[in-house]
Amino acid sequence: MKSKKLTLFILLGMVLGILTGMFVRSGTTDPAALKSFADNIGMLTDIFLRLIKMIIAPLVFTTLVAGIARMGDGKSVGRVGGKTLMWFISASLLSLTLGLIMVNLLKPGVAVNLPLPDLHADSGIKASAMSVKDFITHAFPKSVFDAMANNEILQIVVFSLFFGTSCAALGERAKLLVDLMDVAAHVMLKLTGYVMAVAPIAVFAALAATVAKDGLAILGTYGKFLGEFYLSILLLWSALILIGGLFIGPRVLTLVRSIREPILLAFSTASSEAAYPKTLEQLERFGVSNKIASFVLPMGYSFNLDGSMMYCTFATIFLAQAFNIPLTLTQEITMLLMFMVTSKGMAGVPRASLVVIAAMLPQFNIPEAGLLLILGIDHFLDMGRSATNVMGNSIATAVVAKWENELKS
Repeated sequence: MKSKKLTLFILLGMVLGILTGMFVRSGTTDPAALKSFADNIGMLTDIFLRLIKMIIAPLVFTTLVAGIARMGDGKSVGRVGGKTLMWFISASLLSLTLGLIMVNLLKPGVAVNLPLPDLHADSGIKASAMSVKDFITHAFPKSVFDAMANNEILQIVVFSLFFGTSCAALGERAKLLVDLMDVAAHVMLKLTGYVMAVAPIAVFAALAATVAKDGLAILGTYGKFLGEFYLSILLLWSALILIGGLFIGPRVLTLVRSIREPILLAFSTASSEAAYPKTLEQLERFGVSNKIASFVLPMGYSFNLDGSMMYCTFATIFLAQAFNIPLTLTQEITMLLMFMVTSKGMAGVPRASLVVIAAMLPQFNIPEAGLLLILGIDHFLDMGRSATNVMGNSIATAVVAKWENELKS
């Protein structure tokens, strides 16, 4: 009942936020005044996201260490890790490929009616290409404290793997420490409940700020692109649910219902990170064992951002179409494989999808200025990406739990 009330309040916050943004926008046309309003009210969302980020590092560390220590040995960790990565790679290929297929079928960039930006204009997005070498070395933290301070989830996961495996090797001698980690994890989950109480206010502020600054008219201008992207997202959801159902059966629909709250939270705040603590809690309520949920879910935030990956291929080909730059099938497949590498480890990077796309555009002679075409609606696109990331990681966690006989009926 409590969960249903929070979901209702989040929905109410979304509606009131949109109405408030429209009201403020109707009262003034001064861009400076609208920006000032958006910045001021957006502070509420920033505070909420900071509170969530405050929780993530200790929550990932404590739950992961406790989970790994209770798996018993390195062989179990390796087996679960192998199954997890196999699912993540498959889901990544599905997301990227479906995005590529849909953008080529729907052709949202062909005959685009928007004025193309100056080829030499600066998009303001700093490109940051990550090679395989960079990715591998970046995964290993120089300092666990630095990793936690910067919410580097992948680095925290790597340290936790070593720490948890060491605890498991010590057996009884480490039991007290493992129990302490378990208690700390439950404290963080209790803290999550307190933070979630302000989620509707954060949702209200996020949408009020966005609508006041950019207006709803922008949705009409980009209606075709938005509609076709969300159609592709719905197809990806259907595919993930269908494939998940092959492994966990009809209960996949129960899973979707049980994570509706974190999905809604990720959608309304445009942040899958904001939904992490609640997603972990709901997965355990669904029946996924703590040791599997605390292992698979944080890894998913670095390796399995399905919505973000679909957007990478969809948006890049859209820009190529808008500039009338033909790409061969070989080039598109090459792009897909490059995104498989560069999209990893993007969790925690602000506007990560745009950063990855900005790094990819020059490789195919697509002007970086093209990002200016989609910057205005990126928040609305990010809402769909974030919700899909939560959905994909939840299904992945439940499937791995089923494979390991760690899913309660």
